[in-house]
Amino acid sequence: MTRCAVFGTGSWGTAFAMILADAGCRVTMWGRRAEVVEAVNTGHGNPDYLPGVELPPAVTATTDPAEAAAGADFTVLAVPSQTLRRNLTGWVPLLAPDTVLVSLMKGIELGTAKRMSEVIEEVAKVTPDRVAVLTGPNLAKEIAARQPAAAVVACSDESVATRLQAACHTAYFRPYTNTDVVGCELGGAVKNVIALAVGIADGMGLGDNAKASLITRGLAETTRLGLAMGADAHTFAGLAGMGDLVATCSSPLSRNHTFGANLGRGMSLEETIAVTRQTAEGVKSCESVLDLARRHHVDMPITETVVGIVHEGKPPMVALKELMSRSAKPERH
Repeated sequence: MTRCAVFGTGSWGTAFAMILADAGCRVTMWGRRAEVVEAVNTGHGNPDYLPGVELPPAVTATTDPAEAAAGADFTVLAVPSQTLRRNLTGWVPLLAPDTVLVSLMKGIELGTAKRMSEVIEEVAKVTPDRVAVLTGPNLAKEIAARQPAAAVVACSDESVATRLQAACHTAYFRPYTNTDVVGCELGGAVKNVIALAVGIADGMGLGDNAKASLITRGLAETTRLGLAMGADAHTFAGLAGMGDLVATCSSPLSRNHTFGANLGRGMSLEETIAVTRQTAEGVKSCESVLDLARRHHVDMPITETVVGIVHEGKPPMVALKELMSRSAKPERH
């Protein structure tokens, strides 16, 4: 039986642990909060993050990272992206020798502008064929209800991607393989920023034309960045690109969309953070995505607008007028 460790007991980490167990794996989750671990082990659930969802018996939990990591064929990392480096540094000595490290995180590291797979390779001192990324239109609550969904499993080594695909393929969760790790990670990270923009538009009371324009032009600037970094343009038309972007920008279950909507309604950043229970990755990643774009000399006006609103206190209406008054351009430039 395939053994998997899942580091992180948030909504997506818990939902993916359920997927792995439903696919026939034995899963041990690591959590820092003893009460969450107890709920998983005794009540077969995680009421703090996925209330009402019953986890399979093959999912157990522990507060001991060494116990979680022992003998794992796949070690799944499902922590907030800005905490990955610190957490993984402590876990590296505990990892099984040949485990494949799987990133569920959709962010870009502040300061370094590194993708999560790059952080994993650097901290764990592993080669790219030991790191995989799972991404796509995967809203945790829908998946926890076992509603149909698809995803992309990306690794530079296609055979590793195929192994992970088999480990998480269920009747309701259909993973596809891809070797374009750069494109898959960028699609997942930038869509959170665009979802903030669409949420802000929603909060301002703007219509579907505005939101569709933001989604489409957001995909254009994501693709521009991806091509500058060597990604495959086709990736952005697939599940890791357009698929994830549509789900995150349009669903009320999206943390980033909800965060943006509160800003658009006039709440301050501090007020919005106070009412947001879970991490909205785009809030911090918008700065690192813009940093990454500038390093590659790529124009990303929507991302720049989001940074202005979220971190520079620019009123949404002012930011909108500035975005709309940019010089006219051909659609492809």
